[in-house]
Amino acid sequence: MKNYLVAFLLLSFASMAQKPFGKINPSLPVDTLAASCGSCNFKMAKKGCFLAVKKDDIAYEVKGTGLDDHGDAHAADGFCMAVRKARVQGKVENGFFVATYFELLK
Repeated sequence: MKNYLVAFLLLSFASMAQKPFGKINPSLPVDTLAASCGSCNFKMAKKGCFLAVKKDDIAYEVKGTGLDDHGDAHAADGFCMAVRKARVQGKVENGFFVATYFELLK
């Protein structure tokens, strides 16, 4: 019985694994950028928690995917607690980073 419980728990956690947002377009560059909560760690002016990336030392709010789409933002390694690295594709438009692909790295 114990083995079934352990297997169930492992499968449950595996199903909660963070999946990339979007698909890589092979004709566009992929950047590795710092990603975190814009207000908690990048000290952006907007109130509340939101996903942001730093590109060329400028922090941009991310559009297309959100803070909680990549795990618990308030976990020990979550976006509100840590600055993480992410592989991203997208472009800066009107002061936002519009993501077409976003993969949080381990």
